[in-house]
Amino acid sequence: MTASTTNDHVGTSGSATVNEQVGTIETRGIEPVPDAERHGHASQMFWTWFAANISLLGLPLGATLVAFRGLNIWQAVLVAAVGSVGSFALVGVLSLAGKKGGAPALTLSRAVFGQRGNAGPTLISWLSRVGWETITTTTAAYALLALVRWVFGWHQNTVLTLVCLLVFIGCTLLISGLGHATIMWINKWATVVFGVLNLIVMGFLVATVDWDKVLHVHAGPVSGVVAGVGFIAAGTGIGWANAGADYARYLPRRLPGGRLVTASAFGAGVPLVLLISLGSLLSAGDSTLANASDPVAAINGMLPSWMAVPYLIAAFGGLLMSNHLSTYSAGLTMLTLGLRVRRHLAVTVDVVLMFLGGVYFMLIAKDFYGPFSTFLTLLAVPISAWIGVILVDSARGRGYDPAGLMDTTRTSRYWYTGGLHLPAVLAWAVAIVTGLLFTEASTSADDVWFAGPWAHTWLGVNGLGWAVSMAVGALLYGVLARRPAALPGQESGAEGTAR
Repeated sequence: MTASTTNDHVGTSGSATVNEQVGTIETRGIEPVPDAERHGHASQMFWTWFAANISLLGLPLGATLVAFRGLNIWQAVLVAAVGSVGSFALVGVLSLAGKKGGAPALTLSRAVFGQRGNAGPTLISWLSRVGWETITTTTAAYALLALVRWVFGWHQNTVLTLVCLLVFIGCTLLISGLGHATIMWINKWATVVFGVLNLIVMGFLVATVDWDKVLHVHAGPVSGVVAGVGFIAAGTGIGWANAGADYARYLPRRLPGGRLVTASAFGAGVPLVLLISLGSLLSAGDSTLANASDPVAAINGMLPSWMAVPYLIAAFGGLLMSNHLSTYSAGLTMLTLGLRVRRHLAVTVDVVLMFLGGVYFMLIAKDFYGPFSTFLTLLAVPISAWIGVILVDSARGRGYDPAGLMDTTRTSRYWYTGGLHLPAVLAWAVAIVTGLLFTEASTSADDVWFAGPWAHTWLGVNGLGWAVSMAVGALLYGVLARRPAALPGQESGAEGTAR
């Protein structure tokens, strides 16, 4: 094993018992999990994606379908089901690589793009993950500020803002820092607790629905339904597609792939369909939620005053369930980039950046959500291009050589040409450019950051540049790349020696 391999292999000496124990620090980094340490059931993926999607911030997605896309409630429910279940079925399909190769998603991506070529997709994925963590952290801190103001009468100031940020980040670090076994346990039981709280809050929100207006909203055009599916998919499963393998890598190879896909699709689909549908109901009678710059405050304003405490606790918990998963994946992605530390220290670096970002946006910046969300929307295009390439490569029977994945030198099986697998890198780059041609990034009609020449076509206006990018990446890679050659001792395609 080369020196580079050893460096990437930080934390491998921990035994299986350590990595499988709830409450102890996971010692494994990004190196593939041996078959002897594989365990678990497909139901773990159900709870994982249920936990990631129980936040009440799913409500504004549904509100947007009615207020801005002109759909009625029945169309909105259909769009919610197809967009959320379908996009997380895609997450499940991409998770199969984790079950097969036993490593995180972006580490497995080395086999497709080459050791150097994988740097671009990995960096983009890390930036996106940290960015969304910062949004989640800032939103949760505002929810906690509202909670302490309601309970103790304390108003926001610099010290209290810092304390609220640190409390949320500390909770995130406690869970994601311990690692996979603790995350799987937390996902199941905390989801039950916060899920019940969310159901209670949702029950009171249903009481505010103007049913007369809801039932008299006219149906929108079919084109609006299609665009709505793309909007929901982009706002739900697509954002997690490059993290699915991170949680499936401990599952046994023998686990049927169909079960994993089904568990992922319905684990996320159940809470998302309920939340998005409720958001649509609320917006059909009142567009306040769809136009709110602070959805946490907007939802709170719809509830009886005495519901503020359980609502804010539910909001805080739901955001925490999503954030600890995102932080865990960001730490693994950072290790794939080449950070030479143990996994839990990589997570610590990530939460420090999260804290600094929260400080900037809450105490320094005048505007937060608009510009930052616009930047992260742009990152969805290269991430979607990566998904397109990976889907085609996986469909062709890719297998993974553990030593080749961890060896980042010229001796690696995945070095290809100068560290680049040219078909994958070229397909990814062309797909990004093509997707951006249909993309507009703006905070308002008067503040346009970027607009591609075809941004005002139907695809561009409906925010489907990411879908164009995915399709082009898949098509071009399918044309340029050969089928991976089989690894010794493996029955189906497993290796990418073809240039």
